[in-house]
Parts: sequence; C-alpha cells; structure tokens
Amino acid sequence: MLAATARLARRPVQALAKDARAPGVALSSTVRQLSTDFSSYENIKVEKKEGRVALIELYRPKALNALCTPLINELNDATEKLDLDADVGAIVITGSEKAFAAGADIKEMQSKEYINAYTTNMFANWANLSKIQTPTIAAVNGFALGGGCELAMLCDIILAGEKAKFGQPEIKLGTIPGCGGTQRLIRAVGKSKAMELVLTGNMMSAQEAEAKGLVARIYPVEDLVDEALKMARQISSFSKPIVQMAKEAVNASYEMSLEEGCRFERRIFHSTFSTEDRLEGMTAFVEKRDPTFKHK
Repeated sequence: MLAATARLARRPVQALAKDARAPGVALSSTVRQLSTDFSSYENIKVEKKEGRVALIELYRPKALNALCTPLINELNDATEKLDLDADVGAIVITGSEKAFAAGADIKEMQSKEYINAYTTNMFANWANLSKIQTPTIAAVNGFALGGGCELAMLCDIILAGEKAKFGQPEIKLGTIPGCGGTQRLIRAVGKSKAMELVLTGNMMSAQEAEAKGLVARIYPVEDLVDEALKMARQISSFSKPIVQMAKEAVNASYEMSLEEGCRFERRIFHSTFSTEDRLEGMTAFVEKRDPTFKHK
C-alpha cells in the first residue's frame, strides 16, 4: 500500500520530467527548478557540489542518525529530485563521524502491532533509493548498524572510514532485519558470514567488510567524505545516460542467470550506439583527445 502510494506521488514529477524532454523545452532548466529547494528538510542536509555531484548528510545527531520515517521520506524526496536533475551525475550519502546511521528508530517502532506493520507495508519505501538511476555512494563513518547497514547496502558503492562498524543486530531486539539485511548481505559477504552477523548480532570492522567485498575502499575518517566526492566527480565526468545504463546492467545480474545477464548486457551495449556520447567517446579516443560528453 505504501509503495503504491509512493509511486502515485511520484507520477507528477516524472510526467514533468518527460514533458521537459519534448522539443522546445530545456530539460536542465526545467528539472533544475525541481531540485534546488531542499531547505524544508529537518532530518537531512542536501548540498549540490562542484563537478555535478550532490552530498546528502543524514542529520539526527542526538539520535545517532536513527532512521525515522520522516528522515526516510525526506531522503526519498531528495534523491528522486536529484535523480531528475540534469546537472547531477552522482550522489554521496553520509552521516557523522560517529555514526552513518545506528539503525532504524526503535522508539518509533516499539509500540507497533502486526496489523499496522502489515497494512502500511512498513519499510517498503526504503527500497526507493535503490530504484533511482543516478549512482549513489554511501560514505560510512562510525556505526552502520541494522537499518543503517541496510541503507548503505541500498547504495551502489560503499566507502568506509577506517573506524566504521557494520552489523545487523536486530536479533538482540527480538526481531530480524526488515529492509534487505538478510538478502543483500549474503550477496555481498556470502552465506556463512551473513549468518554469523544476523544470528549473533556481531559487528564487522571496515577492514573485514572490505576483505569480504561489502566495502569498496577504506579511507582515514577525516578524508572519507572528500574521497567519496572525488569518486562521485569521476563518475559524473562520464556520460550520464551511459553511466545509468552501466548501473542497470550490473544491478540486473542479481536477478538473472549468467546467460540471461550476458544477453541483457549485450542489448544494453548495443543501445549505447544510439547515443551521441558513445560516438563522441570513441571518436575522441581515435583522435587522441579528451571526450566532451553532452549527456545525450
């Protein structure tokens, strides 16, 4: 129910973006208008940076960035708007040095009953983050536990500060992960390690998370966000539609057999030949110059 409501709520924005692509309408100016006002948010901070990147900071410092419903709603709203912004090629999501997010808001959930959790399809809208086309990078310092770990795994790339801690401690609260923790974790670290974390509530260090494949790279705490923005700028320097196609192809591997996935990849590869940026990229290579992508 909640997911259906979210889809309905997004239709006017998507329709406007589609209209913006019509002849005679400037896409960047129309979509940018949708994406500039983030001042009303109370639980996150949003800033557009140089190099076509955006930085989102989870901001509930007194609660170690516990993921309450208003925060998730604001995060979904911001990422959906940034996804439609022609001037944003990658999004970095971070928390504080102490905590990326210590988990879902337990106080908010404590008194809920089954019928409420079921009829509202609790946590379904968290997955909205994984559905946007723009690449997302989680810059994780401190604790990423429970819902915080799940939120990081919803992003495309996880970078960690050297003191980061990951875990799914829901078992200690008499429940289990509810936003993909039992599903995405096993794909990242394998069955045995995922079972250990889920069944014991133990935490995993940044170093072990990198060794197991959950984390792409580790940086000093004070350098993490800058390094994440640096990677985001690198991604944003390439053709936006081609980057989106590459993201789609990698994500498809979770849902397909190898043969199906390779066929899907090949068709996406073929489709890049309909873009101006593919021609520009190959022509620049042949002419031994840097490409100038138009994101078309």
